[in-house]
Amino acid sequence: MKFLEYTPLDRINDFLREINLGERTIEGSLEAYSCKHTGTDKRLSLSLENEILDCLGKSSDIDSSPVEFLLSRSSRKTLIYLVLTLYHMYPDYDLSAVKAHQFFTEESWDTFKQIFETYMLEASKEWIETYGGSSLLETLYKALDEVVNLSECEIYSYNPDSDADPLLEKGAIWSFSFFFYNRKLKRVVSFSFCCLSNLVGDGFLADNICYEDGEIFDNMDM
Repeated sequence: MKFLEYTPLDRINDFLREINLGERTIEGSLEAYSCKHTGTDKRLSLSLENEILDCLGKSSDIDSSPVEFLLSRSSRKTLIYLVLTLYHMYPDYDLSAVKAHQFFTEESWDTFKQIFETYMLEASKEWIETYGGSSLLETLYKALDEVVNLSECEIYSYNPDSDADPLLEKGAIWSFSFFFYNRKLKRVVSFSFCCLSNLVGDGFLADNICYEDGEIFDNMDM
């Protein structure tokens, strides 16, 4: 996978690098990659293929999702591209130990939009105050469309267990990772965004803070 630089993504990345909201900070990152094997990608690709086939062999229900999805060679290839993208996004994180291929789900733009508008509401307000004009979501849509042509894209989310989420390891309150994959262009854009607690960063120990019934989200636009 080769990292690709695209100007349309730069402005959004600059904005999402760190949005301080007082007790919380929102962070996000867009990264574009070509689906061409580089360096150790071939070895990792073969290892992932064997791991996925082993998973299929052990499955007792081949009609279940995502097992049924993985029966297709092209689908397994797509999944390998997504996992390789994760490897390049988090080179210092041991994804081989958490079977990352098990945590991808195909999504629609509407699902992504709903999640984005819910969790990135405050960030979107900051965007309007800073830049005016088009909303953050509209700007994101145009940038993604320019890079990977959204009408031809497959959209996937990465929803891992806590021990397979590099963002939660940083102490994130919540995190999301989406992948926009254009099979024809052999190109993928990853978009990860998360919310970090500034209280923990300021020296408050997380295990000394008690939150009841989602209290941590009080005063948060949801």
